[in-house]
Amino acid sequence: MIGLPNAERPVFRAYSVASPAWDEELEFYSIKVPDGPLTEHLQKVAVGDTVLMRKKPTGTLVLDALRPGKRLWMLSTGTGIAPFASLIRDPETYDRFDQVILMQGSRLVSELAYGAEITAATLADPLVGEAATGRLRLYNATTREPYRVTGRITDLLTSGAVHQALDLPAITPEEDRVMICGSVQMLQDCRQICLDLGLTEGANNKPAEFVVEKAFVD
Repeated sequence: MIGLPNAERPVFRAYSVASPAWDEELEFYSIKVPDGPLTEHLQKVAVGDTVLMRKKPTGTLVLDALRPGKRLWMLSTGTGIAPFASLIRDPETYDRFDQVILMQGSRLVSELAYGAEITAATLADPLVGEAATGRLRLYNATTREPYRVTGRITDLLTSGAVHQALDLPAITPEEDRVMICGSVQMLQDCRQICLDLGLTEGANNKPAEFVVEKAFVD
């Protein structure tokens, strides 16, 4: 939870940390909401300004909430890609999984830029680049503007389009693990897809085949 000391009772919002666990700096990825109680001020923060942060982090998008598997699917829409920007730069991710598929759906092409930049930076990173090369795959799509792939994340999954494009088998409880972060409707739809595929939802204290982030601000 982060906020600003600009009121008697500061407004706090949940944001996923986009920087990897080993980084000395904290990175966040957010949209700019016109007249938003926090983002209208947060977007004007300058070097030297104070940002408030709650001491205890929360969330389910951690590797320990998943059982061992072969492939890790990271499903995101919009700024829901933020926690995955952290995980794809974590060496432990590649210790646990042979393949990492980062999926992002956005309305506009411009909204895909951050994911593409972070993926390229990961592959070039001296710490994780070698491990990620050939194993980290980015598959993104738009819903409102023409792009090389168009359609909703849910449709691309259920139709098999992503599996065909990346030459991957269908998701199974035996080999695949899934993390989901995005809008409320996307969370619900992707959760149901996972359940229909026979995957079990996990938690920090009960690892399973998929996890859903429920404290995300989109």
